[in-house]
Amino acid sequence: MLTRRHFIMTAAAMAATPVFGQDAVGFDDTVVRRLAQGPNPWGLHERFMPTVVQARAGLNPGDLHVDPVARYLYLIREDGQTALRYGVAVGRSGLQSPGTYTIRRKVEWPNWRPTDAMIAREPEVYAQYADGVQGGPDNPLGARALYLYEGNRDTYLRIHGTPQPWSIGTSASSGCVRMVNEHVIDLYPRVPMGTRVTLHAPV
Repeated sequence: MLTRRHFIMTAAAMAATPVFGQDAVGFDDTVVRRLAQGPNPWGLHERFMPTVVQARAGLNPGDLHVDPVARYLYLIREDGQTALRYGVAVGRSGLQSPGTYTIRRKVEWPNWRPTDAMIAREPEVYAQYADGVQGGPDNPLGARALYLYEGNRDTYLRIHGTPQPWSIGTSASSGCVRMVNEHVIDLYPRVPMGTRVTLHAPV
């Protein structure tokens, strides 16, 4: 099981304030360059806007890392020295699945169906969608979805957009990683099939 050292500051403090200095996933979150200087129609905290930060030496260019405590997704850039950081929403307590996965499917405006486990766990929420939901702006997977596999097995974990951008920065999902639609649209062409994704443990 992948583990994650505690941040110096508490998780509660990190949920409300920017993280500076090297974090437990191994990134130096000192900002190199803000990518989004324009409007922020979603009302996100500034730290959840796309940003270039320093990366720890030795990380593989092209890999994705998800920090479930600070609520960040990092894409290691080709120089191996910097990372593109996005704010995300992550799985609620008990619904997180730390591990290393591979992207083996990518879909624009994907269809969605809750898993059988989701329906069994919360039938009052998910049973109405048992026949699936067509892709579109109200679809829970949003504008883009990256499908995470272990070998050839679909884990039903996704990195995807969301029609609920206000959830970014929270633990709100059933295990997937949510992004603002515009941000996942930006990430999508940067991430080829076969990309390795590490979901770090929240401890």
